[in-house]
Amino acid sequence: MPAYLIYALAALAEIAGCFAFWAWLKLDKSALWLVPGVASLALFAWLLTLIDSEAAGRAYAAYGGVYIAASLIWLWLAEGVKPDRWDLTGMTVALIGSVIILAGPR
Repeated sequence: MPAYLIYALAALAEIAGCFAFWAWLKLDKSALWLVPGVASLALFAWLLTLIDSEAAGRAYAAYGGVYIAASLIWLWLAEGVKPDRWDLTGMTVALIGSVIILAGPR
């Protein structure tokens, strides 16, 4: 599976899992939301182990930019809040950083 697909799936799993906790604690949803939330967070952790990297920290660092982009997409699609230019600028900088980490000569 290509790294970009693994990162995209990991981001979806992490955001969904974290949102389950957010819904329980901030939106007064049932604690049952935590069951799929914890499963989603476990899926996220497993997906990141599929990244071909000699060091976990490098895989996680590169993932950071993808997570930022996915979070802003979640903000827009799931929460109905359109990212502003500062959100998009920060996302772009983070994604450039991810590319540098992944593509840098070693």
